Amino acid sequence: MTLLAEESAVMSKTRELCEAIASDTRFAQLQKNVERFLDNDAARMMYQGVHERGEELHQKQHAGITLSAAEIKEFEAAREALMKNDVARAFMDAQGELEELQRTISKHIGMTLELGRVPEAEDFAEADGGGCCGGGCGCAH
Repeated sequence: MTLLAEESAVMSKTRELCEAIASDTRFAQLQKNVERFLDNDAARMMYQGVHERGEELHQKQHAGITLSAAEIKEFEAAREALMKNDVARAFMDAQGELEELQRTISKHIGMTLELGRVPEAEDFAEADGGGCCGGGCGCAH
């Protein structure tokens, strides 16, 4: 039997993890915040406008074009208005928290596959640059 077989221990535990996430009250709240945002045309349009304008300004800067004070002020005002919108702010917070959850779970799984064992706190500290050859011990790497 392979690790990915439906009845393998790995797939069983993967389903358990998914069930734990799906049944978590915080996860349900985050999903609700995302759905509320998706159902709110005004918040979505405001978010999209700020996002697109931010991309536009970034492209200009990347091309070496100096942004005018008016462009910067206009963007900052739009971003500030977006942050005052409770629905949009809750969506962005939810999005960030869900992305962090996914990154953390992926990091744990990745390190398990790399190390061949369950990673410990020290393993994460080393991977984040706190251990030897991660920049923390003075070795030449």
